[in-house]
Amino acid sequence: MIPRWAPAAPSLDPDGRWLVVRFAAPHATATWALIGGGLGQARAVAWHRVVEGELAPGVDAAALLAERMTAAGLGDAVGLVTGRRLDRFCDERAEIDDARARCVATVGLGNAVRAGDPPGPLAVGTINLLVQVGAPLAAPALLEALAVASEARTAAVLDAGVPSRRSPGLATGTGTDCAVIAAPVLDGGDGARYAGTHTAIGAAIGAAVYRAVRRGAEAWKEEQACPA
Repeated sequence: MIPRWAPAAPSLDPDGRWLVVRFAAPHATATWALIGGGLGQARAVAWHRVVEGELAPGVDAAALLAERMTAAGLGDAVGLVTGRRLDRFCDERAEIDDARARCVATVGLGNAVRAGDPPGPLAVGTINLLVQVGAPLAAPALLEALAVASEARTAAVLDAGVPSRRSPGLATGTGTDCAVIAAPVLDGGDGARYAGTHTAIGAAIGAAVYRAVRRGAEAWKEEQACPA
């Protein structure tokens, strides 16, 4: 049985250190996140905000995040880490035919680079996004959805006109971006086999991600132009 499409609103803790999106039932996930990376299942996706000095050289970011997630009771979640203020998250949804997708994103661009730029020191500023879809996806489709989400993120950053910090061209993302795809688990089946840009679900993913990242990028640019 497929859980009813009723995505929960993100919750933000009073200290602004945790942003959590919980699912009504376990979801299949695909991600390269620090915690929960690879193909797996999760009951939630959690962003943790780190402040200056917490990820100094030599600090094991994955170990730090795992310890804090356990302490916060988030052992069933995929874990993301960011320096971005979590109350600036963007939550966008798209529906095409009978396909539904939702993107929750935090967007910081202080580490903006263009794919192919030479590597260099990390800076604060990253794009972390969750894409939750309303129908089950087979493992290949989860991976294809991850590619579509990454493509939509890049389109949004390019259209926002953000310059790379390491080359003359426009940035295509940041050097520390991460994405999570989450789809309901279907008992007795694998779910949809395809999720590319020629499919309704792929189109919905692209639309939701583009809108969330573009909105977040424009907000980040405004903050840089008029710092508080």
